[in-house]
Amino acid sequence: MKKKIPNFKNEQEEREFWLTHDSCDYVDWSDAQRVVFPNLKPSFKTISIRLPESMINEIKDMANKRDVPYQSLIKILLSEKIKEEKQEWKKAA
Repeated sequence: MKKKIPNFKNEQEEREFWLTHDSCDYVDWSDAQRVVFPNLKPSFKTISIRLPESMINEIKDMANKRDVPYQSLIKILLSEKIKEEKQEWKKAA
């Protein structure tokens, strides 16, 4: 018989509870079903990349003209280039 999950006053209390208790004592995971969340924001990974200062300055100038943060512009430019490359690969295949 599974234990009853207590009612929590807030999320912090729940976090503290699960840090010290095993969910297997409270939940029958054999009844669990896999769920897909298609509308979640994509996960991001921080990377470090070395670029020439002149390139960064050009990107910052371009970003200022578009009124967007320069890191956002870098992501936009990379995304556009990836799309172009994929189209070229499809044509070549």
